[in-house]
Amino acid sequence: MYKDFTATDRWTKKAVHCLYQALIVAIATRHADAVDIKFLVDGRTVWVALPHPAWVEYKKRTGLTITDPLAIEIAGHYLKSALESGEGLGREMYSLTVDETLAQLDAVVEDFEAAAVQ
Repeated sequence: MYKDFTATDRWTKKAVHCLYQALIVAIATRHADAVDIKFLVDGRTVWVALPHPAWVEYKKRTGLTITDPLAIEIAGHYLKSALESGEGLGREMYSLTVDETLAQLDAVVEDFEAAAVQ
């Protein structure tokens, strides 16, 4: 759902194409306790950083694991929301908190469940 999508920028009303590119453990690249997920937004690189402690918290709460494909969906959902709410086009990196990450995960699950019902 959120690997290759279009969002409408709130301010310009322009449709922007977002395409997932890569998932990188940020410890290796920028010494951060996060997973960095790279998208191209109309050809421009944008990163969404998800904190590693979110994986631990989610496992503690549910007994389930955040997989790489799920992390990509979480980041894509957040990016689409950011663009559509006006937080958008000028930023190169978005860093989420644990709570923001888990809220985005819940929203992704709701989207998948709604799509499955249709």
